[in-house]
Amino acid sequence: MSLLSDLKVLYSLTVAPVKGKTHAERMEGFYGRQADQYDDFRKRLLKGRTELYQALDVPEQGTWIDFGGGTGSNLECLGERIHRLREVYLVDLAESLLKVAEQRGQDRGWTNLKAVCADATTFVPPTAPQVDVVTFSYSLTMIPNWFAAIDHAYRLLKPGGYLGVVDFYVSRKSPDDGLQRHPWSTRSFWRSWFDFDHVFPNPDHVPYLTHRFETETLQECRAKVPYLPLVRAPYYIFIGRKPLAGETRQAPPA
Repeated sequence: MSLLSDLKVLYSLTVAPVKGKTHAERMEGFYGRQADQYDDFRKRLLKGRTELYQALDVPEQGTWIDFGGGTGSNLECLGERIHRLREVYLVDLAESLLKVAEQRGQDRGWTNLKAVCADATTFVPPTAPQVDVVTFSYSLTMIPNWFAAIDHAYRLLKPGGYLGVVDFYVSRKSPDDGLQRHPWSTRSFWRSWFDFDHVFPNPDHVPYLTHRFETETLQECRAKVPYLPLVRAPYYIFIGRKPLAGETRQAPPA
């Protein structure tokens, strides 16, 4: 990727204002001017996506929803396993990114891919009222009603289905036992930094996910930031399972 392309993305991230009356308008305004350069830059910034998508089971003839899936680059992490799925719904509000996703699907022979412009808090697949896997890759922090999105994902999943999330976050001031505690400087800096782009790392994401789902995997990590060699952005990887009918939910591991 060229320095000029990087500068265009950095301009969008740090200088250009995000305009729009609705959430959909803001998303399209933000991503529309950087859709062509979106994947290469974020591959270096958004860590943990490959680990998440490769760790999730791909059920034969199953249905997968990727909420906030953007250009579809997340799905490349599935490799040839994507062809096991009957349907893959890539749901986003930025139509410019969905166009890139549709072209990617055509180029790679993903005949099961359906790119849909819709809201993550309300979308229901027309052919599958319940699904096997739901993922959010760096999208929960951009969904104003993120708690509604998680609740909706819970309802969409079949009993025993899996939710996978990777995203930026900050810890609570006093996190539960077993979870990392970020100092005040980390909690304040990253919330202020991302606020400019309508990205909101929330200290309640991880606690709410572990409350709603049986925790299978939870990793709290740090990612390098391009052109800022000493800066590390906190992010997490979460895989949770919706309990089976009649199954007693276990408390999250300490």
